[in-house]
Amino acid sequence: MNHSSTRDILESLIGFASVSSESNHDIIGWIGDFLSRHGYECHRVPDATGTKAGIFAAIGPKGPGGLLLSSHSDVVPVTGQNWTCDAFRMSEADGRLYGRGTTDMKGYLACSLAAAAKAGKAGLKKPLKLAISYDEEVGCIGIRDMIGALEPSIGLPECCVVGEPTSMQVANGHKGKVFLRATCRGTPGHSAMAPDFLNALHLAADFINALRKVQVDIAAGDIRDDDYDVSYSTVHAGRMEGGFALNIVPETATVDFEIRHLAGHDPVDILAAIEAAAETIVSPLRARFASAAIEIEEVKSYPGLDTPAGDPFVALACECAGVRETLKVAYGTEAGYFSALGIPTVVCGPGNMDQGHKPDEFVAISQLDACDAMLDKLIGKVCK
Repeated sequence: MNHSSTRDILESLIGFASVSSESNHDIIGWIGDFLSRHGYECHRVPDATGTKAGIFAAIGPKGPGGLLLSSHSDVVPVTGQNWTCDAFRMSEADGRLYGRGTTDMKGYLACSLAAAAKAGKAGLKKPLKLAISYDEEVGCIGIRDMIGALEPSIGLPECCVVGEPTSMQVANGHKGKVFLRATCRGTPGHSAMAPDFLNALHLAADFINALRKVQVDIAAGDIRDDDYDVSYSTVHAGRMEGGFALNIVPETATVDFEIRHLAGHDPVDILAAIEAAAETIVSPLRARFASAAIEIEEVKSYPGLDTPAGDPFVALACECAGVRETLKVAYGTEAGYFSALGIPTVVCGPGNMDQGHKPDEFVAISQLDACDAMLDKLIGKVCK
């Protein structure tokens, strides 16, 4: 198949340095113009700051139904990475296309735009829809804020493909994630008299030990899904901060931690166990230190995905991708937001996450070929 249009589109997309920390108006404007030229009804969905925007677009019969192709427009930064080529100018070598986002996930975005252009020239019995979000790389924030506009703008689709890199395998599940911060409150004082005060870093250390105990209990429990390499929910502490000087007992310390939970394991239950453990740490201390506390707040989260393997759309996606079995991926995606609306959703896209977020990121041209072919088949079976 000649996919020169996919390549041309990808080259244009790579040229936008659409890292999550910057406005994405330039790339979203380009995508909106592209889709409008091909007959799509486009709905721009701005964020609260006015510096970011996403798009819901559709062509064909108006209203609910049809197929949705979901992508995100942002990429991770290249700062501190040793690239041997220009990260924001696509280059080719040995059957690979290089550039930031080629794998995650402008390769799929280019394929979906190329497929959209073709579909715009054909009569469709059901609508083809596209969702292009922002700030996926910083916790799926964009689609969280956009999702309420999906139904009133273009109508809910009957099925959805989120194009994160899976080497064109069909994934029907991933864990959800909750990012939390624990603020540990002690009492300040001179370190020469340290035993007379409550060291917030000591509280934080005790809290991390409690997180490890919760993890041990989860791993020993019976809530499991053997389709994952790590078959149970996980609790992970990633950052601890506190103190100003060595001779001052720290008054506060923070621990950033996460819960990555199976779709069948309610994170509320995991958090309840963590909060109980935190209270066990501080309650004996309050008689002497009234301000002793470990306060836990949610920073952000995204839902998991668990589309039943027996769902007809999963079978159709596998047929169109030319694979026999599904898998579940370790990383998170925006798919859970669509699934939560009752939309059968899979994750399938070109490239492998092993190449994502790294210097000299690339996607194999053969993977783009396979994605083009899969989308052509899927659109033909769902929309025509």
